Amino acid sequence: MSAPVLRLEALSKRYGGLVVTDNVSLDIMPGELHAIIGPNGAGKTTLINEISGLVSADGGRILFEGQDITDTPAHARAAAGLARCFQITSVLPTFSARDNVALAAQARDGSSFRFFRPAAAEEALNARALAAIEEVGLGARAHLPAGQLSHGEKRALELAIALALEPKMLLLDEPMAGTGHDETAMLSGVLRRLKGRFPILLIEHDMSVVFSLADRVSVMVYGRILASGAPEAIRTDPKVVAAYLGEEAG
Repeated sequence: MSAPVLRLEALSKRYGGLVVTDNVSLDIMPGELHAIIGPNGAGKTTLINEISGLVSADGGRILFEGQDITDTPAHARAAAGLARCFQITSVLPTFSARDNVALAAQARDGSSFRFFRPAAAEEALNARALAAIEEVGLGARAHLPAGQLSHGEKRALELAIALALEPKMLLLDEPMAGTGHDETAMLSGVLRRLKGRFPILLIEHDMSVVFSLADRVSVMVYGRILASGAPEAIRTDPKVVAAYLGEEAG
């Protein structure tokens, strides 16, 4: 059996007397799309912040490709291949979609401080940027300032930026948040195309997206993993229905 790409061992985080993640243990396997669901305040975003290095864990370990990265800074985790997309869009609105992605590719090559050399002048960067933009379905919008894109298109652009970093794993925090029906369908299609290329850890509230895409689903409640398994097993688990899905269905 393949070794997990990401392993969390008894990961914990507290703020004063509030325990936000409580002994979370989880394995993410090669090529797996693993969704984490749960009510607001369950600790999902804190967990993904611990994995990406934005928040330091108070206990436990994080192993990425067999290496202990628990104390590794966020930028080094990103350089090692952990690419993160945030709950709130973070693109540069006055830069074109292409140049947003080209700058990410430039940073991946270790030349991020050559900021005042126009990324558009570098053919190799442009080629990588355009390839990533085409992959998320924004080829016809590459020339537009990112600020002119719709909300869903900005989320797709963030995925293109993550792809330009040549990730070994994607961490996605509610990519469908605030999107309409058509944009959700577009983003779901992008994730379906990316699925299997590298593991994806997905936090998402849209249950139709979760159950149509995920290989496995873990349910967080009060900072703990309540259940983890195949989508159909989670959908019909009585304790999951009682704690979360029953409310969502209603």
